[in-house]
Amino acid sequence: MAERIGVGEAFPDIVLATPNGETVKVSDFAGKKLVVFFYPKDDTPGCTTENKDFSEAYDQFQAAGVEVLGVSKDPAKKHLKFIEKYALTVPLASDAEENGLSDALGIWTEKSMYGRTYMGMERTTYLIDEAGKIVRIWNKVKVKGHAADVLAAARN
Repeated sequence: MAERIGVGEAFPDIVLATPNGETVKVSDFAGKKLVVFFYPKDDTPGCTTENKDFSEAYDQFQAAGVEVLGVSKDPAKKHLKFIEKYALTVPLASDAEENGLSDALGIWTEKSMYGRTYMGMERTTYLIDEAGKIVRIWNKVKVKGHAADVLAAARN
């Protein structure tokens, strides 16, 4: 597991797959603020709520000149089904590759549930400035109200 990257550091410019068969990376958003939110798994209760909330606020992010990208380890094809099922408008990308973006950030980490340990995504959100530097990090995110909190921070 990589050491965590912190505020003031450059966000890694690692290529991710998108549901439409293309790729995306942070440098594609150069000159714009960017929010990247990482969530554990498509179509699970907390992750669905988080994606719906970011989708509902997506136009407000855009109006504020802020791009948004949701990322999980789910394959791009699964993202497509997730987007269609819930009519999500926020763009999603897949970090399914080993040693990918979440690994570089140190948020693909050991977790435990019911006495069992496993590797999983720590729900984390990054606000990145126009130059690709991290300006704020939300760790171990609680979903309720999170998209609104991020929008308020991104507007400043």
